[in-house]
Amino acid sequence: MMQVYCKNTNTYKKFPEGSTLEQMLPEFEFDRPYPIVSAKVNNVSQGLRFRLYHNKDIEFLDVRDPSGMRVYTRSLYFLLYKAAIEVFPGCEVYVEHSISHGYFCHVHKADKSDLSIEDVERISARMQEIVNQNVPFHRYEVHTDKAIKIFKDAGYEDKVKLLETSDEVYTDYYTLGDTVDYYYGRLVPTAGYLTKWAIQHFHNGILLRVPSRSNPDELAPFCDQPKTFEMFNESLQWNIIQRLGNVGDVNRAILEGQASELIQVAEALQEKKIVQIAEEINRRAKAENPVKVVLITGPSSSGKTTFCKRLSIQLKACGLLPKSMSTDDYFVNRTDTPKLPDGSYDFDNFDTVDHAKMQEDIIAMLNGEDVQVPEYNFVTGLREYKGKHIRLVPGSILLVEGIHALNPGLTDKIADNAKYKIFINTLTSTSLDNHNCIPTSDNRLLRRIVRDYNKGAFSARESIMQWPNVRQAEHDWIYPYQETADVMFNSAYLIEFAVLRNHAVPILASVPKNCPEYSEAHRLLKFIHYFTPVPDQEIPPTSLLREFLGGSSFKY
Repeated sequence: MMQVYCKNTNTYKKFPEGSTLEQMLPEFEFDRPYPIVSAKVNNVSQGLRFRLYHNKDIEFLDVRDPSGMRVYTRSLYFLLYKAAIEVFPGCEVYVEHSISHGYFCHVHKADKSDLSIEDVERISARMQEIVNQNVPFHRYEVHTDKAIKIFKDAGYEDKVKLLETSDEVYTDYYTLGDTVDYYYGRLVPTAGYLTKWAIQHFHNGILLRVPSRSNPDELAPFCDQPKTFEMFNESLQWNIIQRLGNVGDVNRAILEGQASELIQVAEALQEKKIVQIAEEINRRAKAENPVKVVLITGPSSSGKTTFCKRLSIQLKACGLLPKSMSTDDYFVNRTDTPKLPDGSYDFDNFDTVDHAKMQEDIIAMLNGEDVQVPEYNFVTGLREYKGKHIRLVPGSILLVEGIHALNPGLTDKIADNAKYKIFINTLTSTSLDNHNCIPTSDNRLLRRIVRDYNKGAFSARESIMQWPNVRQAEHDWIYPYQETADVMFNSAYLIEFAVLRNHAVPILASVPKNCPEYSEAHRLLKFIHYFTPVPDQEIPPTSLLREFLGGSSFKY
């Protein structure tokens, strides 16, 4: 017998060795408003079919937990894939990226015809049949060489390339009925667990809709994001043209000695886009109704600060005189900062910024006045005036950077035609393989962990601990305004994870196994090991990545 401690009930129970989590669940009584889909065992995410042979701590999860939601959505990917290849034999399915509170997928039919609304309805009907039949998912752990052979025989070249460039001795693969596939995390036990989902025709593909994390009885609300979709599509098309559609392709290119060229191309693509944005601002600054203010925003660790500095350089090359300011410098004094329900400061709240004073100063600048602007002291928590002045002369243009820059309340007294709005984000377009897309937030979280550690600001554990509040604030205060932007800039870097790996691994490995944050650290460690590492020596000092790696030639 072994002893298990359940965190949901704060109780211990004994079970026969080899018992599964699914078998143990009925023995623990606790409030379950939504179905349990997975669990954490010693702070590591596991499927409910996971067997225990030693004393462990367990915590059962539903889809309100990010780990539970990942298990649920992965299982939906497999369900969609199986249904699609059964309805359209020979088709190829690509799970590409998150969008509109769902996941965009392409189904390429063997006859090359476009996917119709009726086709999507047929796939949906087959998915529901599989759910109704409660078809089981099965996991198998085999030597990686055997897994490679299985996928090679099945014609899954994307998975073959991924596994051939990994350094794992053993690999898990899954089956759903007679269909085989690979996923880099756990799945639910059976298709019958997948009770809330929908698919709809979307941009000549499929939008896979998933439960709302706050209310899993309902689907996450659809939110059309045409500009965001177009930015994703632009990156995806470039990847396809360069034959770098997945991590296996990128790993092979690195192993063949192409890392330097990939870095140069990634930098050139970003610089090209920044030049285009600068030229458009220059054109509009010289129009009859000129742009006078450039507003730059984006979520945490998207690279806003470095982008602003690089844009300033290109604006100077166009003959303009850029002046920069940050919403951070207009923070209210810390004692006046709004608070979260738990009593801690809500530093991401819009009212954390003295937006009335900031707008007053911006208007004064636009009227040609000399304005003394504050500098926020993050040590003392006070807004201080140290003699910094901004005065706009003919040819000047004002750049305002910060997470609230696109919030209408910040500049509602300034004419719309005088504003040019930029939204920056990391829209990771490369997937692990055709059925495993990379969450864009993982890109930013790894950046943040590395930057915080290198600056001595926070440990990896502390950065991970703060991340849920950061993400919630983004959804509350930043993302609602992204589609109002005049232009979007994708700061994701083609081989970024390969460069981040050497930095992130030792930092993540420092997270203690006995704390809740170890679950996320363990997941990120597993994820980043899929990438063939690349040293950062050739990353230029002006790169956006230097904001997080260190070694930037810009002053922050």
